[in-house]
Amino acid sequence: MFKFFTNKRWFLWSIFGSSLILISTWYQVQLDVKINEWFGEFYDTLQKALTTPGSVSEGEFYAYLFTFGKIAGLWILINVFTTFFTEHWVFRWRTAMADYYHKNWHKARFIEGASQRVQEDTLKFARFLETLGTGFLDSLMTLVAFTPILWVLSKQITYLPIIGEVNHALVWVAILSALIGTIMLITAGIKLPGIEYNIQKEEAGYRKELVLGEDDSNKANPITINQLYNKVRLIHYKSYFHYLYFNAVKWSYLQAMVIVPYIALAPTIVTGAITLGFVQQIARAFSKVETSLQYLVRNWHLIVEFISVWKRLSEFEAKLNSAKEDEIITIK
Repeated sequence: MFKFFTNKRWFLWSIFGSSLILISTWYQVQLDVKINEWFGEFYDTLQKALTTPGSVSEGEFYAYLFTFGKIAGLWILINVFTTFFTEHWVFRWRTAMADYYHKNWHKARFIEGASQRVQEDTLKFARFLETLGTGFLDSLMTLVAFTPILWVLSKQITYLPIIGEVNHALVWVAILSALIGTIMLITAGIKLPGIEYNIQKEEAGYRKELVLGEDDSNKANPITINQLYNKVRLIHYKSYFHYLYFNAVKWSYLQAMVIVPYIALAPTIVTGAITLGFVQQIARAFSKVETSLQYLVRNWHLIVEFISVWKRLSEFEAKLNSAKEDEIITIK
């Protein structure tokens, strides 16, 4: 699965392509930092304009909107380019895998399910890699950029409800809440990777019998395909049950986290010690840090499917490496 980084043919794409994605992602995060600063200044100006009529001119107000437009426009440009380049980068990775499988097809063709591994699973691997990889990179860089900002902003928030005096309170609230949510979601979804793997296994068996039945009248008889489909039905029903309580935990947690920063800010807000712009700036910084720390929580369903694909491709490559020229190997 990592021929992309070991094959000289893909050296430029794997090394320089990876570097370009890192740099462009970091630049996007820096633009997001500028937008966060803009929110603080804009809402302070908005509060000033609303409380003291005539204190802010129309030109000044439009200037703030124009500044946002420039930053947001540049962010969109970089984001669109990065997404376009990443799609090509990931497809080259898939091509490196496919080239290896094609080169060894004389052995791979004897492995049951080889065509599905080479075509379908490499496609899924590439798509999950793009989504999860870029998401993880963005979360990591956002965390690095916004945690110091939240740390500085939190100097003015020294008191938490119930708990009392806490230095840099919102940083600790973000870390602890994300940690608790991650543990809750992993606990609730611990069985999902195995279930997803079994779904793919049962679906593959059902599909194979139908394909064989296209050319052989003795295959795919009603009794056999009904038995195979019943296995498919049972494993899907099992999946629905486990996702039922997993989703209940996930969405309850995410909705509760919407109001957590405002609960933490409540003692400071009601005393009037901070401005509207500061509230917006710190709430947005808190959201960025919290969302980055919630990477596993927000992407667990994709991680489950990626683990399943990873297991199937790992098993396939292990069988391929040990296969002889004319040996038929069964792989589920």
